[in-house]
Amino acid sequence: MLRTRLLSFSLGFTVAGAAITHFMWKDLWKSYSSLSSMIKERQDALEIRVSKVEAMAGQNSELSMETEG
Repeated sequence: MLRTRLLSFSLGFTVAGAAITHFMWKDLWKSYSSLSSMIKERQDALEIRVSKVEAMAGQNSELSMETEG
């Protein structure tokens, strides 16, 4: 009788631990993918802004060379 209770307890504890681990892993994966996509969007926006600034800087240097020359 004691073995059966101990076995049932161990099995229940193992199943509960596995379920908790599974849900935590799933939650962490969602957080990771959300953070990853957010960083990618911000990096794309930053690249666009930098390219605009570089284009403006290139136009300004061309204008200054034309006015000097």
